[in-house]
Amino acid sequence: MTATPGQVLKSIVQSRRGVLLPGAANALTARVIEELGYEAVYITGAGVSNTWLGMPDLSFIGLSEIAAHTSVIRDAVSLPIIVDADTGFGNAVNIYHTVRTLERAGANAIQIEDQVLPKKCGHFSGKAVISKQEMVAKIKSALDARRSEDCLIMARTDSRAIEGFESAADRCRAYREAGADIIFFEAPETMDELKAVPSTVDAPHLVNIVVGGKTPMVPTKELGDMGFSLVLYANVALQAAVQGMTLALKALKDGGDVSETSGLVTSFANRQALVKKQFFDDLEKHYSR
Repeated sequence: MTATPGQVLKSIVQSRRGVLLPGAANALTARVIEELGYEAVYITGAGVSNTWLGMPDLSFIGLSEIAAHTSVIRDAVSLPIIVDADTGFGNAVNIYHTVRTLERAGANAIQIEDQVLPKKCGHFSGKAVISKQEMVAKIKSALDARRSEDCLIMARTDSRAIEGFESAADRCRAYREAGADIIFFEAPETMDELKAVPSTVDAPHLVNIVVGGKTPMVPTKELGDMGFSLVLYANVALQAAVQGMTLALKALKDGGDVSETSGLVTSFANRQALVKKQFFDDLEKHYSR
């Protein structure tokens, strides 16, 4: 019997081998990630805010928006999907509805964090966190809400920047004890802190590497050797796309070469392959007979 995406993700997480986890803000990016052979995809709340609204990661998107993106990405790829659900869009009661909604939309893991609503990007300053007890209640609600234990609950703490490393480590232990399947210690700021994170509690851990952020950039293999299960690059694809669009559009404006041989654009054929045009051409022929 073929394993479900949820079962595949559970196996990946339990292996604790530093699996690369790229972020996608839309279905086309998720398709590229799958075509390149990655093992899972992360739906980035920051990326959805940036690309869909042209706004920063400051709680401008809600449950309905992230659920809609989850649904279309679930339809576009067969990879396991981890969904960034921010604070869960409210209290423990709201979390219950959030988990039900996102699991139904196709999430195989749902990430919730302990910031005060409205939240801020984990690598922004000026954050605030809820109490440890309130977050524990949210985790318990999330666990009660899920229909399948193959839908994992990831608990993220943003308390390092506010309360210090030891307090954040204590929160990690409490969140694991509450039943969280994966622990996400956001924004360790030194190599010593980064190395210490996986030993804060015996659990699968995710590390978030933000290009230009607070956490040191370390080779993926080294992070796996430290004991991290997942190595998240939530917005590398987005930052690369912005750079690529800027270069191509600047060349176009300056009268430069933007042909398929310029190296600035993908080919027309590749674009059509990514959106599965041949499948729909074949479908049209099938139903026209």
